[in-house]
Amino acid sequence: MGFRKFHRNIKIRIAESFLSSLIGGMIFPFAAIYLSHHFGTKTAGILLLVNVGIGLVINFFGGYFSDAFGRKKVMVTAELMRFIAFSLMAFSNSPWFTSPELTFLMMSINSICWGLAGPAVQAMLIDVSKPEERKEVFTIIYWANNLSIALGGLIGGYLFKEYLFELLVALSVAALFTWAMITFFIEETYFPANQQGKSLASHGRTMVSSYKQVLADKLFILYVLAGILVLSMEFQLTNYISIRLAKEMPITEMFSWSFGGIEMLGFLRTENTILVVVMALFVAKFVRRFKDQSVLLGSCLVFVIGYAFISYSNNVWVLLIAMVIATIAEVMRVPVQQQYMAELPPENARSSYMAVSSMSYNIAMLVCSITVTVSVFLSSFGTTIFITGIGLTGVAILYLILPSLDKRTKQTYQVIETKGKATTI
Repeated sequence: MGFRKFHRNIKIRIAESFLSSLIGGMIFPFAAIYLSHHFGTKTAGILLLVNVGIGLVINFFGGYFSDAFGRKKVMVTAELMRFIAFSLMAFSNSPWFTSPELTFLMMSINSICWGLAGPAVQAMLIDVSKPEERKEVFTIIYWANNLSIALGGLIGGYLFKEYLFELLVALSVAALFTWAMITFFIEETYFPANQQGKSLASHGRTMVSSYKQVLADKLFILYVLAGILVLSMEFQLTNYISIRLAKEMPITEMFSWSFGGIEMLGFLRTENTILVVVMALFVAKFVRRFKDQSVLLGSCLVFVIGYAFISYSNNVWVLLIAMVIATIAEVMRVPVQQQYMAELPPENARSSYMAVSSMSYNIAMLVCSITVTVSVFLSSFGTTIFITGIGLTGVAILYLILPSLDKRTKQTYQVIETKGKATTI
């Protein structure tokens, strides 16, 4: 399946995602530095927590609005708000006016926009992609996002401090361009029943009912939970593992260069990013030879084992080789995992399902925060056992639910085939 054969919405989504992630990667990884500089470290931590909380809450509204009013309407509204927010952020950090308070407020508006648009974007991708091409679509998006974030972080590291205003202007222009692409070139993919005349209270009841439906879907919830537990292994790299390396790894000399745990963390993160960008498209072709359930289960298991070694070892070569193994498993896991996720939601509630699924990142970070606290009471080996146990629990859940996942996937394909035959008659 070639890129040219993809639906126009998919092509625009990939381009828009790359551009947004590239510009955003130049700024948002450094938000903590900006806030701590203007408000102090303690206040900055609270503000970042508030920002994440706002995004989480709005995420549920975004999922419901997309299912109730259509994907495109929500996306257009969110992108217009994002353009206004970025423009005001630029104005608040311009040579003529400076306001950290207004900047933080606009950061919060941006979180609202992500929460609104995220479920709609994911649902639209499922709407317009065929089951047989989804793995390739998710692979390309995954590759493009990693490449854009890596480039954005690299450029932002050099320009953020001295050229913040110019970066924010560029981000505003990118947001305007994105809004134009979505408004004039993307087609609506879901047409719900007319909601005119429906009261606010009625919308509230419907929203609660829709999320009750999602939470009652045990297979979906178990699949999300398994994904969270496995994903938490990767997030330990910037949480417990980073703390352990900084404290425990001795100064190492290699090729006439001395480095410690903090530098080693930087090497591992760079290695992961480079390997993902280089291997993602090639590995996707390789895994087509195997069954999806085998790829998902095997890659998750290897992923957990790789990060288990990283969470304990202080040997440079063990760490580097373990990261290669874990990254190969990651590249194999992500497209298959996302493909299964695309088959689980019913058509009339896709955005609501995606809203719940998108909480995986935040909950995985919460798991990592708990690990950091637990590590105070355990040895390094004990903490590694604890972390590995979390990841293996996720793998075990996947193993138990895979038969039901395959059964649900086959039913979804049968429904699609039946609809396709009906439209050709």
